Amino acid sequence: MKKITIALVGQPNVGKSHLANAISGSNLKIGNFAGVTVEKATAKLRTDDYAIEFIDLPGLYSLEDFSADEKVTKEFLKKGDYDLIVNVLDSTNLERNLMLTTELLELNKKIVLALNMDDEAVKEGININAQNMSKILSVPCIRVSSKTKYNIETLVDTIIDVHEKALIPSKLIYGSEVEDQLQTIARFLEEKHFTIEGLSYRQIAVGLLWQKREIYAIVHEHPLYVELQPILNNALGHVYMYCQCDEIDEVIHRQHAAFAKGLCTEVLSVSKIKAQSVTQKIDAVLIHKFLGLPIFVFLMWALFQLTFTLGQFPMDWIESGFGWLGETLGETIDNEALKSLIVDGIIAGVGSVLMFLPNIIILFLGIALLETTGYMSRAAFLLDGFFHKFGLHGKSFVPLVTGFGCSVPAYMAARTLKNKKDRLLTMFIIGFMSCGARLPVYVLFAGAFFDESIAGNVLFAIYIFGAILGLIAAKILRVTAFKGEDEPFVMEMPKYRLPSLKLLWFMVYSKSVLYLKKAGTFILLASMLIWFISSYPKNDVIEEEYGAKIEALQATQETQATDKEALTAQKDDTAQAQETAPSDDKVASAEADKEAPVADPKESAEEGTSVEDQIAALENEKHEKIMEQTYLGMAGKAVEPFFAPLGFDWKMGVATLSGLAAKEVIVSTLGVLYALGDEVSEDDASLRDIIKENISFASAMAFIVFVMVYLPCLAATAVFYKEAESLKHTVLLVLFTFATAWVLAFITYRVLLLFA
Repeated sequence: MKKITIALVGQPNVGKSHLANAISGSNLKIGNFAGVTVEKATAKLRTDDYAIEFIDLPGLYSLEDFSADEKVTKEFLKKGDYDLIVNVLDSTNLERNLMLTTELLELNKKIVLALNMDDEAVKEGININAQNMSKILSVPCIRVSSKTKYNIETLVDTIIDVHEKALIPSKLIYGSEVEDQLQTIARFLEEKHFTIEGLSYRQIAVGLLWQKREIYAIVHEHPLYVELQPILNNALGHVYMYCQCDEIDEVIHRQHAAFAKGLCTEVLSVSKIKAQSVTQKIDAVLIHKFLGLPIFVFLMWALFQLTFTLGQFPMDWIESGFGWLGETLGETIDNEALKSLIVDGIIAGVGSVLMFLPNIIILFLGIALLETTGYMSRAAFLLDGFFHKFGLHGKSFVPLVTGFGCSVPAYMAARTLKNKKDRLLTMFIIGFMSCGARLPVYVLFAGAFFDESIAGNVLFAIYIFGAILGLIAAKILRVTAFKGEDEPFVMEMPKYRLPSLKLLWFMVYSKSVLYLKKAGTFILLASMLIWFISSYPKNDVIEEEYGAKIEALQATQETQATDKEALTAQKDDTAQAQETAPSDDKVASAEADKEAPVADPKESAEEGTSVEDQIAALENEKHEKIMEQTYLGMAGKAVEPFFAPLGFDWKMGVATLSGLAAKEVIVSTLGVLYALGDEVSEDDASLRDIIKENISFASAMAFIVFVMVYLPCLAATAVFYKEAESLKHTVLLVLFTFATAWVLAFITYRVLLLFA
């Protein structure tokens, strides 16, 4: 079968993904462009003769924009391997969408215009003469609706037809003075027989007048350029005078805007105008001057309540499932080292990632609903004024909210910010938004040091406190490391729409898979590393020493049990003899029993329990001694001076180091180091009790603050490096988070000591 590769291009919120789904009849597949972390979605369709692949490129308003996503789209359109462009336009906002179309027409590629959302345009009384539009542009224009699937087959047939035919140059016409200068340049090129493969004389002239680098790079090396330069200078002078400006980018923008407006005048008509649309009515409430923010706060509160309450049930099931899997597999493996690697390293590592997947899915679903309905843009608008006071951008809201679920997708969500400084600043404070992996640590310490009646409020306060610290840190970073003027807030307010179930599924599924791929791999490897350095080197001397003590206690326990059985048997024999003896003998025997020392069964039981306690204590002490001799224990002793001013002992220091792999590992690490074994959870009462006994309140609160602020995890750091594309900023992030965490924990510890 012949293959056609389609570049699906359009401005944000025009329904590209929805249209790709409607055309292909299947879910989109997510992936990454080669060499970058920017995502691309693909959909495939098979006909009798063709296999058609649609590449859904990130939305962009102009080929001159500079966000990470838009750069990738621009590079793909200019250098990528594809056969034609399908430009998707919003029929209800035709003139604005045509601004991008004019730039695409200048690329000299085969192109089809899909006038999407035709059903909405009809409802609003908007009529587009697609046939007349096709004649004016010399480009096929098809009215379609991804929602109702109107004209989808016609669009596919048109794509195939355009692919099979030779390229027909589009009729993109500029102002009279600009056209005169283009003709002058084109005439000179034709007289000199100067050609560039694949371009007409007019297209070369447009590239030269618009000062396109790729055209200049070719012409500049040719001897012809000496004669051409005065002609170009003269042409630019006339154009600047005609447009009354001296910036070529402004000239281009005005020419494109004039063409888009003129085209709309020719092909668009409005039969009726509604006094107030549904979107305007909803906005009157949701972005109300006084009601807007309270409604937003309520929606966010509801989303987080669902995330942490509804997600608890599948979390427990997954945790139990992995616990059962570990026990089951462990029983089949004889080699202790291999068993420990698989059960404590691999299964525990994967389980720690998957356990929080339900929370991530619920959070992604909530964010996807807010985004697809059109509310997300309103939320960014509502918060822009507040965020700017701290040096942030309104669009920073989306990645920061995502950071409460997981820092990995939050770093990826920061791509929506075009300005690099705004993007980096947002990424630097995402770590202050407590991710789901920190929750077990908070639950453990809140349960240990606060009454159950207020523990929930303490958790909420921790999350709010972290967000406030993040805003303060943003302000400090804005006036130090990321100086510069704030970018003006410009964001489209799309119409409110009912979300597509297919698109929701795609968004949640694709992001969940990316979370597992990016986070799961790093956390799995890190968990295996933690397992290794907490298990080696082995110390046979300690094993033998404590093994002998435990065996001696077990022997004592067995002896006591034997003596107890013998005593019981003796008493039974005595009782039986008394039953058969004469009455005088019974009296004498009873008197003798009173005088004879008899072991108290209760005391015997207590002695037996005491031995069991001693054995358990020895087992835990052995774990602690062995841990001190491992690489992890050595590291803990080495970093103890660093953490000592915060009130941390070496065990708490080790726990913070292990938290670099994944924050949930901190709980099991504390369980091992505080001599309870690693099979503990944040709900383990014994761990809470021992932590309360061994850690002061001031040290515990300092520990919470440190965990709240320092580096999220190795997986998130790796993704930060990929997104920031800067080793310098990655190192700066590590130093900044550790230094901030240390200082804030130190202040917390010292202040609380004063009131202790």
